[in-house]
Amino acid sequence: MAMERAAEEPISRREAGKADRRRRIIHAARDLIRETGNAGLSMRALAARAGVSLATPYNLFGSKRAIVLAVLDDVREFQDRFAHLRSSDPLERLFTAVDMAIEFYVSDPLFYRTLWAAVFDTSDDVRREIYNWKRNDFWLGLIRECAAAGAIAPSVNVELLFHMLDHIFRSAMLDWVVGEVPPDLLAPTIHYGYALMLKGAATAEWRGPLEARIADAQTRVEAGALRSITTP
Repeated sequence: MAMERAAEEPISRREAGKADRRRRIIHAARDLIRETGNAGLSMRALAARAGVSLATPYNLFGSKRAIVLAVLDDVREFQDRFAHLRSSDPLERLFTAVDMAIEFYVSDPLFYRTLWAAVFDTSDDVRREIYNWKRNDFWLGLIRECAAAGAIAPSVNVELLFHMLDHIFRSAMLDWVVGEVPPDLLAPTIHYGYALMLKGAATAEWRGPLEARIADAQTRVEAGALRSITTP
């Protein structure tokens, strides 16, 4: 038994050391993205910031692409939070997911503006890592929940509806990235577009709740626009 423990202990220490270096590299990558405004990452700068050799990020992750993916996984706790949402109303779940995502973005604007700027740069490989199938499956799944509950008319193509809603989301995010939509108006702007689009796709019994969402979002957007006009 003593020999077994002796054999296991160095392995545990070695794995703990690797895990610590991985965490340091991920945190360093996030800091560099935030500070430089560039999601591309310099591996030399990353290694220096993390306090490791230049070879270590490659040894632990394999590539720059894998590090970007690890950074994105590290900041997607909102999906874990969303999993604890108890509401069974599919529209409530969809709009709450929007709110939770926006909360993440505006809480760390330097970091997320850089990532979203990469989304709009077709020459940047990071775009493919941010806009990946896992992200699409999450949001498409929420639309499918609405359809399964009878909120979406059977004649509506759910995948096309998802893409149209995503156009609304991306348009609002672009306006936020370039400073045309302030942080406090980002969620209501997306809510307004979503509710208008969904009302057109909804069955009769679900249009009332969507009309209420349209009115609420419109009031919030109008109030924000008025503030921007009257604030010197």
